[in-house]
Parts: sequence; structure tokens; C-alpha cells
Amino acid sequence: MVLHSQIIGTGTPFLILHGFLGMSDNWKSHGKNFAAKGYQMHLIDQRNHGRSFHDPVFNYQAMAQDLLLYCEHHKLDQVVLLGHSMGGKTAMEFAVKHPDRVSKLVIADIAPRHYDEHHQDILNALGVLDFTIIDSRAKADQVLAKYVKDHGLRLFLLKNLYWIEKKQLALRVNLPVVTKQYVQVGKALDISAVFNKKTLFVRGENSSYITSLDETLIQKQFPNSQIKTVSNAGHWLHAENPQQFHQIVLDFL
Repeated sequence: MVLHSQIIGTGTPFLILHGFLGMSDNWKSHGKNFAAKGYQMHLIDQRNHGRSFHDPVFNYQAMAQDLLLYCEHHKLDQVVLLGHSMGGKTAMEFAVKHPDRVSKLVIADIAPRHYDEHHQDILNALGVLDFTIIDSRAKADQVLAKYVKDHGLRLFLLKNLYWIEKKQLALRVNLPVVTKQYVQVGKALDISAVFNKKTLFVRGENSSYITSLDETLIQKQFPNSQIKTVSNAGHWLHAENPQQFHQIVLDFL
């Protein structure tokens, strides 16, 4: 099965991978902006997310393999690859396995190391959404608000809602599988893995995902890399300061 994507523009193939519980829609504005600069943008839904297929297997090896099949299906020999958070881990895994396929790599706010589980409250909140009684986005938001105080984060999560039919909502994300396999999301890149081509790590100034301690590991596994910081932004750096994020990536490319 081939991953679902939104393809915008013509030119150099440029693939973007969203983060955990996200989807390609999160990157539409950036997709249009990069397309205007001469790139053919592929905004991809990873397995168990967005409009892509659901599968009980959920790990970075499988997601990197999905990406290889995607490139083969669309006859993409070499791509620019950008991944945010979970998507960044998939992008790293793909780059070290298939370096000939990646001309330049951009990793947004994630390091190659292990991360502890920290989405449990969000998964629990999504798990209590009962669509036999919730028949509007507003009602879903009211339920989520009891568990997730951040309005912006709720809007991000509510993007997962869609209408199966009139008055019948459902979640696009495969919640049972991503909840069961959640430990996989925090897994580190293999410590012996190295990618020698040009790589950009972009971190949010207010985010703790890439710390000064991570810089040594990044340099070891991505020796041809640089780290740039987006000011006034946290983990959702591409949404919180889109202009600076866009410019940093563009300058690198």
C-alpha cells in the first residue's frame, strides 16, 4: 500500500513528514510556499495517520520502508526530505538506510536519542471521545478541554476529526494502534547509524526536544550537520514562527 499524499507544484521533489497525531494538512501553507520556490512538494500522511492506511505494525523501520515504497511508486530517485518530531525520526531512519535517495535532510525539533513517553494524557483524552454522543467539533472540543488546556494543541488534535457520514464523526488517526505501540515513537536511532550528507536540525527556542547535550550526538551521527534555532517558538516551531522557519530551511536548501 502506498502512503497518501498531497502533491503541490513542480520541480525538485521535496517530501515532508508530519509529527505524532498530525497529518499532511498541518504542512499545507509551507507546502505552497516551498512550491513557489521551485519544489514539487509531497505532503505525506504516515501510516495510521491522516488518510493513509491503518496497520497494526507501527515503528520507524516500517515507516521508513513505507517511504521507500512511496518514492518507488512516484519514481523519485532523489529527494529533499523534511520531518518534524516523529516525522523527523522517520526521516533519519530513511536517510541512514537509503542515503542515495536523500540529497538534503531537514529535521525539525527532534534529536536521534530516546525520548520518554509524554503523550499519555493526550492519548487518554482522545480515547474518551464517544462519537455515539459527540456529533459536532464543538462538543468534541468541550470534552478535550477537560484534559488538554492548551487551545492550540486542541485545535491540532481536532484536525483528526472527520465525518464518516452525516452526524457521524470519527478519528483519522488509528488510535488503538498508536496507543498500544506508543513506546515505539520515543525510540532512538541506532547508535551506529551515520548519515554523511548535508543535514539541518532546526529547533524551537522554547522547546526542550533538542538540548545542548544533544549536539554531540547529532554531530556524531550527522557529521555534515548544522543546528539553527527558531526564536519565539516551541515544539511546533513551523506553526509558531512560520516565516523564520521557512527562511532558515530555504537558506539551507
